[in-house]
Amino acid sequence: MKELELKYGCNPNQKPSKIFTNDGRDLPIQVLNGKPGYINFMDAFNSWQLVKELKAATGMPAAASFKHVSPAGAAVAKPMSDTLKKIYFVDDLELSPIATAYARARGADRMSSYGDWAALSDVCDKETATLLKREVSDGIIAPGYTEEALAILKTKRKGTYNIVQIDPDYVPQPIEHKDVFGITFEQGRNALKIDAEMLNNIVTENKVLTEEAKLDLVLSLITLKYTQSNSVCYAKDGQAIGIGAGQQSRIHCTRLAGNKADIWYLRQHEKVLNLPFKADIRRPDRDNTIDVYISDECDDVLRDGAWQQFFTERPEPLTREEKAAWLKTFKGVSVGSDAFFPFGDNIERARKSGVEFIAQPGGSIRDDNVIETCNKYGIAMAFTGIRLFHH
Repeated sequence: MKELELKYGCNPNQKPSKIFTNDGRDLPIQVLNGKPGYINFMDAFNSWQLVKELKAATGMPAAASFKHVSPAGAAVAKPMSDTLKKIYFVDDLELSPIATAYARARGADRMSSYGDWAALSDVCDKETATLLKREVSDGIIAPGYTEEALAILKTKRKGTYNIVQIDPDYVPQPIEHKDVFGITFEQGRNALKIDAEMLNNIVTENKVLTEEAKLDLVLSLITLKYTQSNSVCYAKDGQAIGIGAGQQSRIHCTRLAGNKADIWYLRQHEKVLNLPFKADIRRPDRDNTIDVYISDECDDVLRDGAWQQFFTERPEPLTREEKAAWLKTFKGVSVGSDAFFPFGDNIERARKSGVEFIAQPGGSIRDDNVIETCNKYGIAMAFTGIRLFHH
């Protein structure tokens, strides 16, 4: 297949629309079900690159959850604790390694992953398809599907779920093009290999990067490579836990991603784990309710009468003091940045979300201030020397 006609572009008024290769080769994909659109394929091709590179760098099955051409989550197939299984709503499922990777990728920021595009580094199996079937998702890309998995996914969205299979051996041309306002831009494709070797230039007094931190920093950097810039990614235990994408200010990026990481950790608080939800409350409604419950708007969900929509009894609020005390126990987090931190304020914000390890390009005229701020808190920071802007 040389080209594929699409219904429309980013918006219904943008016609005609199609995808094709510039070198005349066949497209490296097969649409096994549904009718993916322009944004679907943008998500599919970016997310596929991410998971393919993440598996190559770590040796573990990898998955990503994409929304609007940026990852909402990314993860490798490390075992999950019972707590994570519960807050990701998968404690009732049997999970294979690739299903575990996707559960972690989607579960870390379930609000952002609602209606996502899923990407898998490995063949989609029955366990992953079973997990996907019950979530709100637009489509999936993977190098293959078992017969059972394909049959399950084809029942999703009344038979219209988008299923794309990609040739894992496809290699794009080294030069890529993009049209904006009738003008064609040309650049070399970003084929940069990201691995732990990029973390050798540790510029802080603390020179210790644990093996777990190296994995998390590599994961954060590969995630940033496919995140709309400016971007910052917090990671822990083989998964992204907070991604700040497309912000004009680096500190706003750091705050946005840090707030998401805080929410991920607050969802593990005993009061959240034991919220008395009614049995028939849908997972998206639980996500929305939990998000409000752990926010400063907690009273909105607990006011007289409102809680009765969701809970069998009125839960106790999670107070600001309790949240602050819980977040003080947040430790061992890694953070990557797609460009240098211009001021120490980014470090100040990051360490409030348990950050102990950082990877960033370096190169700011205020690098000394940034390093000094890391030294103040005992944070280990590596300068990669490589910028990862993505647009």
